[in-house]
Amino acid sequence: MEFQLSIMDLNLLVALDALLHEQSVTRAAEQLQTSPAAMSRTLGRIRRVLHDPILVRAGQGMVMTPFAAAMRDGVHSVIEQSRTLLSRGAAFDPASLSRTFTLQTSDLLIDALTPGLLAATGNDAPGVTLRFASEAVEDTRALRDGLIDVELGVLKHLDPETRTAPLASLRLVGAVRSEHPLARDRVTPQRFGAAEHISVSRRGHARGPVDERLAELGIQRRVAVVLPSHTAALLLARETDLVCLTTESAARRLGLHTFEVPLDLPTLEVGMAWHPRNDADAAHQWLRARIRDTVADLASDGGAIL
Repeated sequence: MEFQLSIMDLNLLVALDALLHEQSVTRAAEQLQTSPAAMSRTLGRIRRVLHDPILVRAGQGMVMTPFAAAMRDGVHSVIEQSRTLLSRGAAFDPASLSRTFTLQTSDLLIDALTPGLLAATGNDAPGVTLRFASEAVEDTRALRDGLIDVELGVLKHLDPETRTAPLASLRLVGAVRSEHPLARDRVTPQRFGAAEHISVSRRGHARGPVDERLAELGIQRRVAVVLPSHTAALLLARETDLVCLTTESAARRLGLHTFEVPLDLPTLEVGMAWHPRNDADAAHQWLRARIRDTVADLASDGGAIL
Protein backbone atom coordinates (compact mmCIF):
# COMPACT_ATOMS: atom_id res chain seq x y z
CA MET A 1 0.00 0.00 0.00
CA GLU A 2 1.40 3.39 -0.95
CA PHE A 3 1.84 6.16 1.57
CA GLN A 4 3.40 9.59 1.63
CA LEU A 5 7.13 9.35 2.42
CA SER A 6 6.97 12.69 4.24
CA ILE A 7 4.90 11.18 7.06
CA MET A 8 7.49 8.40 7.67
CA ASP A 9 10.27 10.62 9.02
CA LEU A 10 13.71 9.50 10.22
CA ASN A 11 12.62 9.50 13.87
CA LEU A 12 9.94 6.94 13.09
CA LEU A 13 12.45 4.84 11.12
CA VAL A 14 14.87 4.87 14.08
CA ALA A 15 12.06 3.75 16.39
CA LEU A 16 10.94 1.12 13.90
CA ASP A 17 14.50 -0.22 13.66
CA ALA A 18 14.70 -0.54 17.45
CA LEU A 19 11.29 -2.21 17.67
CA LEU A 20 12.12 -4.73 14.96
CA HIS A 21 15.51 -5.47 16.54
CA GLU A 22 14.25 -5.87 20.10
CA GLN A 23 10.73 -7.16 19.35
CA SER A 24 9.77 -5.52 22.63
CA VAL A 25 8.34 -2.07 23.35
CA THR A 26 10.10 -1.93 26.73
CA ARG A 27 13.55 -2.91 25.42
CA ALA A 28 13.21 -0.62 22.40
CA ALA A 29 12.38 2.23 24.78
CA GLU A 30 15.51 1.42 26.82
CA GLN A 31 17.64 1.39 23.67
CA LEU A 32 16.36 4.82 22.61
CA GLN A 33 16.30 6.15 26.19
CA THR A 34 12.62 6.96 26.23
CA SER A 35 9.66 5.68 28.22
CA PRO A 36 7.67 2.54 27.34
CA ALA A 37 4.54 4.67 27.11
CA ALA A 38 6.15 7.00 24.55
CA MET A 39 7.46 4.04 22.58
CA SER A 40 4.00 2.44 22.63
CA ARG A 41 2.52 5.65 21.18
CA THR A 42 5.25 5.67 18.52
CA LEU A 43 4.44 2.07 17.61
CA GLY A 44 0.79 3.09 17.24
CA ARG A 45 1.79 5.87 14.86
CA ILE A 46 3.99 3.49 12.84
CA ARG A 47 1.10 1.04 12.59
CA ARG A 48 -1.18 3.77 11.24
CA VAL A 49 1.41 4.95 8.73
CA LEU A 50 2.27 1.46 7.44
CA HIS A 51 -1.22 -0.03 7.79
CA ASP A 52 0.25 -3.08 9.54
CA PRO A 53 0.39 -4.21 13.21
CA ILE A 54 4.22 -4.64 12.93
CA LEU A 55 4.45 -6.44 16.31
CA VAL A 56 1.75 -8.68 17.75
CA ARG A 57 1.43 -10.37 21.12
CA ALA A 58 2.56 -14.03 21.36
CA GLY A 59 2.38 -15.39 24.90
CA GLN A 60 4.58 -13.25 27.15
CA GLY A 61 6.43 -11.69 24.21
CA MET A 62 5.85 -10.13 20.80
CA VAL A 63 6.59 -11.36 17.29
CA MET A 64 6.92 -9.58 13.97
CA THR A 65 4.29 -9.74 11.28
CA PRO A 66 5.44 -11.10 7.89
CA PHE A 67 5.51 -7.56 6.52
CA ALA A 68 7.72 -6.39 9.41
CA ALA A 69 10.08 -9.37 9.10
CA ALA A 70 10.48 -8.73 5.37
CA MET A 71 11.55 -5.12 5.84
CA ARG A 72 13.69 -5.48 9.00
CA ASP A 73 17.05 -5.75 7.21
CA GLY A 74 16.17 -2.92 4.85
CA VAL A 75 15.12 -0.59 7.66
CA HIS A 76 18.32 -1.35 9.62
CA SER A 77 20.43 -0.73 6.52
CA VAL A 78 18.79 2.65 5.97
CA ILE A 79 19.44 3.67 9.58
CA GLU A 80 23.10 2.58 9.46
CA GLN A 81 23.65 4.36 6.14
CA SER A 82 22.04 7.49 7.56
CA ARG A 83 24.29 7.38 10.63
CA THR A 84 27.36 6.99 8.44
CA LEU A 85 26.25 9.74 6.04
CA LEU A 86 25.43 12.24 8.77
CA SER A 87 28.57 11.56 10.82
CA ARG A 88 31.14 11.80 8.02
CA GLY A 89 31.54 15.53 8.43
CA ALA A 90 32.03 15.49 12.19
CA ALA A 91 34.86 14.04 14.25
CA PHE A 92 33.84 10.96 16.20
CA ASP A 93 33.64 11.60 19.94
CA PRO A 94 33.16 8.44 22.04
CA ALA A 95 32.35 10.56 25.10
CA SER A 96 29.08 11.62 23.44
CA LEU A 97 28.20 8.08 22.31
CA SER A 98 25.00 6.57 23.72
CA ARG A 99 24.66 3.08 22.31
CA THR A 100 24.27 -0.57 23.24
CA PHE A 101 26.64 -3.05 21.60
CA THR A 102 25.75 -6.73 21.61
CA LEU A 103 28.60 -9.23 21.70
CA GLN A 104 28.56 -13.01 21.59
CA THR A 105 31.26 -15.24 23.03
CA SER A 106 31.82 -18.13 25.43
CA ASP A 107 31.61 -17.68 29.18
CA LEU A 108 35.35 -18.45 29.34
CA LEU A 109 36.18 -15.39 27.24
CA ILE A 110 33.54 -13.27 28.97
CA ASP A 111 35.29 -13.86 32.30
CA ALA A 112 38.69 -12.96 30.83
CA LEU A 113 37.74 -9.97 28.68
CA THR A 114 34.87 -8.19 30.42
CA PRO A 115 36.78 -6.39 33.25
CA GLY A 116 39.35 -4.89 30.87
CA LEU A 117 36.81 -4.14 28.16
CA LEU A 118 34.48 -2.41 30.60
CA ALA A 119 37.38 -0.31 31.88
CA ALA A 120 38.41 0.65 28.34
CA THR A 121 34.91 1.57 27.18
CA GLY A 122 33.85 3.15 30.47
CA ASN A 123 36.78 5.56 30.49
CA ASP A 124 36.18 6.81 26.94
CA ALA A 125 32.44 6.31 26.49
CA PRO A 126 30.40 6.21 29.72
CA GLY A 127 27.20 6.13 27.66
CA VAL A 128 28.02 2.76 26.09
CA THR A 129 26.39 -0.45 27.34
CA LEU A 130 27.83 -3.87 26.53
CA ARG A 131 25.27 -6.66 26.22
CA PHE A 132 26.45 -10.27 25.91
CA ALA A 133 24.18 -12.59 23.95
CA SER A 134 23.67 -16.27 24.71
CA GLU A 135 25.90 -18.83 23.01
CA ALA A 136 22.67 -20.14 21.45
CA VAL A 137 23.11 -17.56 18.66
CA GLU A 138 26.54 -18.97 17.74
CA ASP A 139 26.69 -20.45 14.22
CA THR A 140 23.44 -18.68 13.28
CA ARG A 141 22.55 -15.67 11.08
CA ALA A 142 22.80 -13.35 14.11
CA LEU A 143 25.54 -11.17 12.58
CA ARG A 144 23.79 -10.94 9.23
CA ASP A 145 20.45 -10.24 10.91
CA GLY A 146 21.93 -7.50 13.10
CA LEU A 147 21.15 -9.31 16.35
CA ILE A 148 24.78 -9.04 17.47
CA ASP A 149 27.53 -6.54 16.65
CA VAL A 150 30.64 -8.64 17.23
CA GLU A 151 31.25 -12.36 17.62
CA LEU A 152 34.35 -13.38 19.59
CA GLY A 153 35.90 -16.82 19.78
CA VAL A 154 36.90 -19.67 17.51
CA LEU A 155 35.07 -18.55 14.38
CA LYS A 156 33.21 -21.21 12.41
CA HIS A 157 30.37 -21.40 9.90
CA LEU A 158 30.34 -17.67 9.15
CA ASP A 159 28.41 -16.12 6.29
CA PRO A 160 30.70 -15.47 3.30
CA GLU A 161 30.46 -11.69 3.52
CA THR A 162 31.45 -11.58 7.21
CA ARG A 163 34.56 -9.58 8.13
CA THR A 164 37.04 -11.18 10.55
CA ALA A 165 40.25 -10.29 12.38
CA PRO A 166 42.57 -12.54 14.44
CA LEU A 167 43.00 -11.74 18.12
CA ALA A 168 45.02 -14.42 19.92
CA SER A 169 46.01 -18.07 20.15
CA LEU A 170 44.34 -19.82 23.06
CA ARG A 171 46.23 -22.59 24.85
CA LEU A 172 44.31 -24.92 27.14
CA VAL A 173 45.77 -26.49 30.27
CA GLY A 174 44.52 -29.15 32.65
CA ALA A 175 42.98 -27.88 35.90
CA VAL A 176 42.32 -29.82 39.11
CA ARG A 177 41.87 -29.04 42.79
CA SER A 178 45.08 -28.90 44.78
CA GLU A 179 44.32 -32.23 46.52
CA HIS A 180 43.96 -34.10 43.22
CA PRO A 181 46.56 -36.84 42.48
CA LEU A 182 47.45 -35.05 39.23
CA ALA A 183 48.53 -32.03 41.28
CA ARG A 184 51.54 -34.11 42.36
CA ASP A 185 54.36 -35.40 40.15
CA ARG A 186 54.64 -35.30 36.37
CA VAL A 187 51.43 -35.82 34.40
CA THR A 188 51.90 -38.48 31.73
CA PRO A 189 49.38 -39.40 29.02
CA GLN A 190 48.62 -42.58 30.98
CA ARG A 191 47.92 -40.72 34.25
CA PHE A 192 45.95 -38.08 32.38
CA GLY A 193 43.82 -40.68 30.58
CA ALA A 194 43.20 -42.68 33.75
CA ALA A 195 41.58 -39.70 35.52
CA GLU A 196 37.89 -38.85 35.23
CA HIS A 197 37.12 -35.81 33.10
CA ILE A 198 34.62 -33.03 32.47
CA SER A 199 33.71 -32.30 28.86
CA VAL A 200 32.50 -28.78 28.09
CA SER A 201 30.17 -28.62 25.09
CA ARG A 202 26.98 -26.65 24.65
CA ARG A 203 25.95 -29.27 22.08
CA GLY A 204 26.46 -32.11 24.54
CA HIS A 205 29.52 -33.68 22.89
CA ALA A 206 31.55 -35.94 25.19
CA ARG A 207 34.44 -36.58 22.81
CA GLY A 208 36.84 -34.35 20.89
CA PRO A 209 40.51 -33.78 19.95
CA VAL A 210 41.68 -34.97 23.39
CA ASP A 211 40.11 -38.37 22.83
CA GLU A 212 41.59 -38.57 19.32
CA ARG A 213 45.12 -37.92 20.63
CA LEU A 214 44.67 -40.42 23.47
CA ALA A 215 43.32 -43.04 21.04
CA GLU A 216 46.53 -42.74 19.00
CA LEU A 217 48.36 -43.88 22.16
CA GLY A 218 45.87 -46.67 22.84
CA ILE A 219 44.37 -44.81 25.79
CA GLN A 220 40.68 -44.13 26.43
CA ARG A 221 39.58 -41.63 29.05
CA ARG A 222 36.33 -41.60 30.98
CA VAL A 223 34.16 -38.49 30.69
CA ALA A 224 32.06 -38.45 33.85
CA VAL A 225 29.96 -35.40 32.98
CA VAL A 226 29.25 -33.11 30.01
CA LEU A 227 28.49 -29.48 30.86
CA PRO A 228 27.50 -26.54 28.60
CA SER A 229 29.49 -23.96 30.59
CA HIS A 230 33.21 -23.52 31.29
CA THR A 231 32.41 -21.72 34.53
CA ALA A 232 30.28 -24.61 35.78
CA ALA A 233 33.07 -27.04 34.83
CA LEU A 234 35.66 -25.07 36.79
CA LEU A 235 33.44 -24.89 39.86
CA LEU A 236 32.82 -28.63 39.68
CA ALA A 237 36.53 -29.37 39.29
CA ARG A 238 37.19 -27.31 42.41
CA GLU A 239 34.88 -29.54 44.46
CA THR A 240 35.63 -32.99 42.97
CA ASP A 241 38.45 -35.12 41.56
CA LEU A 242 37.41 -34.39 37.98
CA VAL A 243 39.79 -32.87 35.41
CA CYS A 244 38.79 -29.78 33.43
CA LEU A 245 40.49 -28.25 30.39
CA THR A 246 40.58 -24.47 30.60
CA THR A 247 42.86 -21.45 30.37
CA GLU A 248 45.59 -20.65 32.87
CA SER A 249 43.93 -17.40 33.95
CA ALA A 250 40.48 -18.95 34.48
CA ALA A 251 41.93 -21.71 36.65
CA ARG A 252 44.04 -19.21 38.56
CA ARG A 253 41.02 -17.09 39.45
CA LEU A 254 39.39 -20.10 41.16
CA GLY A 255 42.55 -21.30 42.88
CA LEU A 256 42.89 -24.48 40.82
CA HIS A 257 46.17 -26.28 40.15
CA THR A 258 47.15 -26.37 36.47
CA PHE A 259 49.39 -28.63 34.42
CA GLU A 260 50.47 -28.98 30.81
CA VAL A 261 48.27 -31.43 28.92
CA PRO A 262 50.68 -34.22 27.85
CA LEU A 263 49.23 -34.39 24.34
CA ASP A 264 49.85 -32.63 21.05
CA LEU A 265 46.69 -30.53 21.01
CA PRO A 266 46.08 -27.75 18.48
CA THR A 267 45.92 -24.18 19.75
CA LEU A 268 42.58 -22.44 19.44
CA GLU A 269 42.73 -19.38 17.19
CA VAL A 270 40.49 -16.70 18.66
CA GLY A 271 39.20 -13.91 16.45
CA MET A 272 36.38 -11.41 16.11
CA ALA A 273 33.77 -11.20 13.37
CA TRP A 274 31.36 -8.47 12.30
CA HIS A 275 29.03 -7.75 9.42
CA PRO A 276 30.27 -5.45 6.63
CA ARG A 277 27.33 -3.10 7.27
CA ASN A 278 29.32 -1.91 10.30
CA ASP A 279 32.71 -1.64 8.56
CA ALA A 280 32.67 2.14 8.15
CA ASP A 281 30.66 2.96 11.28
CA ALA A 282 32.94 5.06 13.49
CA ALA A 283 31.42 3.79 16.74
CA HIS A 284 31.80 0.18 15.64
CA GLN A 285 35.39 0.79 14.58
CA TRP A 286 36.06 2.29 18.01
CA LEU A 287 34.56 -0.79 19.72
CA ARG A 288 36.64 -3.20 17.64
CA ALA A 289 39.78 -1.23 18.51
CA ARG A 290 38.94 -1.46 22.23
CA ILE A 291 38.49 -5.22 21.89
CA ARG A 292 41.89 -5.56 20.18
CA ASP A 293 43.54 -3.38 22.84
CA THR A 294 41.98 -5.39 25.67
CA VAL A 295 43.16 -8.71 24.24
CA ALA A 296 46.65 -7.27 23.66
CA ASP A 297 46.82 -5.98 27.23
CA LEU A 298 45.79 -9.37 28.61
CA ALA A 299 48.33 -11.18 26.44
CA SER A 300 51.15 -8.86 27.56
CA ASP A 301 50.15 -9.18 31.23
CA GLY A 302 51.64 -12.62 31.73
CA GLY A 303 49.67 -14.21 28.91
CA ALA A 304 46.40 -14.04 30.82
CA ILE A 305 44.28 -15.59 28.08
CA LEU A 306 47.00 -17.50 26.28
